[in-house]
Parts: sequence; C-alpha cells; structure tokens
Amino acid sequence: MNDPYETTEMHLERLLGRALNSFDLPDATVERLGSALAHASSLHSSHHSPSLRRATYRHAYLLSDGSSLVLWELVHNTGRDSAEQHELYAEESDARLAASRLPAGFPGFAVTEGLTGAESSLEQSLGIDLDADLELLSALMAPPPPQLPPMYAPDDSADHARRVLRRAENADRPGEETARLLRAAFAHHITQVFGRQFRVGGKDAGFTLYEHAFLLLDGTETSLWEVEHTATPDGRHMCEVYEAERAAREAMEVRARVR
Repeated sequence: MNDPYETTEMHLERLLGRALNSFDLPDATVERLGSALAHASSLHSSHHSPSLRRATYRHAYLLSDGSSLVLWELVHNTGRDSAEQHELYAEESDARLAASRLPAGFPGFAVTEGLTGAESSLEQSLGIDLDADLELLSALMAPPPPQLPPMYAPDDSADHARRVLRRAENADRPGEETARLLRAAFAHHITQVFGRQFRVGGKDAGFTLYEHAFLLLDGTETSLWEVEHTATPDGRHMCEVYEAERAAREAMEVRARVR
C-alpha cells in the first residue's frame, strides 16, 4: 500500500482528506502527526462477501521526537451504490468496534438457520425456534478454548480502560472502585473470546465478547469483559461491561431471550 513517490506529508493529507470522521481524531494526535518524518502502511485484516468488502489498514509514523504513532483505517463499501468509504481511528479497538457495526453484521460469524416443513410452520406460528434457541444458549454459555498468556502492550492503558468503562450502557457496569483501580494500568491486551450471529426475535443479532486484560503498576492483573450486541428492539449496537466473564455470558443469555 506504500507509494515510493509519496512523501509522508502527502500521505497524511490524502489519508485525512478522505476519512469521513477525521474530525473525531484527538487534537493531540493530529498535532503530533504534524511532525511525522516517515510512514509505513500495511493491511491488517480483510473480509469479502457478496454484500460487503471491508479492510483494515495499519498506518505507522515515525515522529521527529523519536516516538511513533499508529492510525487505523477502516475501508468498506457500505456507501450509496456500494461506494467505498474510509474511516480513521487512533485505537485498534475503536476500528474493530466500527467494523462490527457495519450493516452486514459480524463478518465470519455463522448464521443460525431455521427448520423446514411442518416443524418450521409450527415454530413460526408460535414465534419460536427451539433448535436455534438451544444452539444459541449453549454457544453463549460455553467456556472459551484455552488461550496463551496475554502479551501485554504498554499503550495508554489507563485511558483505554477509561474509554471501555465510559461506553458501557448496562446499569450494573463496574463502578468507581474499579475505575480507580484501573488508573494504575500501564499495559493491556484485548482478546475476542466469542463471536456469533443469531436470529433473535425474528431479526439477525450479533454477539461478541472481548476480554480487556490489564497489567497494573504493582504487577497484578485484572480484566474487564465487554459484551457487544445488536439484540435491541431497534437493532441498535449496544456495549455492556462486566467485571466477571460469567456475568458477561449470563448477560448475553438474557439478551438472546428478548423477544
């Protein structure tokens, strides 16, 4: 994606100019980019389906003070007449969240299909899908596969924790005590431990579960468990945050039962 004839200044001008949300970037980030000396761009992830083309690019910059800065660009074809659109984010987690909100749903997640014949007619008349409900609930409550220990990255982790807690909409989200504890976070790691799309109340609804693991200054570790779903009456994307994985999975189960 790098053009050998394009200067870093030209690259930034093109990148910021085509992004629909460049005005949302923090002022401090834009100011730091003004001292960029060199850059490198790479494809981070991509997804292609009959209705959606989506890619995420990582743009890294070397600044004049010797530090580095990364921007995450989300490119997708959800504009009018499938026109390509560009969005920029200062955090990978924000780019991933934006990607999950695209109209095509959650790329790569299986879609539960209903039954056919007499069983399907009966279930439709009752407004239920027994097999789908059983599959949904078992998937939501299943423990994740064993994972390798997290590789923590020091990158404004306390601010990341603050933003995760700020976007939580559930009434039982972690309180001030947890927020105060996470102010001592100096490194973090994000893992998607669950992702699936199901039919809920006759509509497609996506469920994802993320673990935000934090390493604190005293050497201890703690996690926030973030649930993202569209099992809302109007299909709106919603984020919920919990202190325990079990509580997060139970919340997904409750949401999946909403009709």
